[in-house]
Amino acid sequence: MRVFAIADLHLAYVTPKPMTVFGPQWAGHPEAIYERWQEAVRPGDLVLLPGDLSWAMRLPDAMTDLAGIAELPGTKVLLRGNHDYWWPTPSKLRAALPPGMLAVHNDAVRVENVVVCGTRGWNTPGYVPLGDEDERLLSREAQRLSLSVAAAERLRQPGDHFLMMLHYPPASAPYPPNPLTEVIEAARPDLIVYGHLHGVPVEKSMRHVSGIPAHLVAADGLKFTPKLLLDTGD
Repeated sequence: MRVFAIADLHLAYVTPKPMTVFGPQWAGHPEAIYERWQEAVRPGDLVLLPGDLSWAMRLPDAMTDLAGIAELPGTKVLLRGNHDYWWPTPSKLRAALPPGMLAVHNDAVRVENVVVCGTRGWNTPGYVPLGDEDERLLSREAQRLSLSVAAAERLRQPGDHFLMMLHYPPASAPYPPNPLTEVIEAARPDLIVYGHLHGVPVEKSMRHVSGIPAHLVAADGLKFTPKLLLDTGD
């Protein structure tokens, strides 16, 4: 099984929102995602989708947006992004998801020998200090990540690959420690994927957390092609 990731699909079939306001590279982006996904991903693969999946405001509308993604090859693992306002309680979401789509929400999932945990994340301190509300939300996200890591530990078996998804990047330049990186350093996942950042060249993005590889997988930065992260050999 191979593992891919792509974030920030920003689908908008029900709630139209032209993404070209963020640059001409977004023209026809859903079709580009479908085409390049089918070129790269096989039915037995796993695809991580760390947030900002649909501009919809309601769950049924989001499911309409995600229907085309559900039909693409591979098992998909979803995470909430800052624009996924449609995201409901875990029970409602899992009841609505079509076969082959899983979600991480304060917990973790296991697909064959890969265990995936994660949380949305939030703004982190860097050159710009955080206000009190940002500090509160960041602390809450670190608590949620801790819950997800604990769930992953209960699922993990010897030889499993342990992957972590965030929507926001785990830290901000010049990358001082923060509550999220403290959880990450203690958990020591094999790798981290994150999105949220647009127009940031991959080579200028955060590449590791204390030696743990970190991958920016925002769709526009990948030219809308899911990024291959690993091949489990199974």
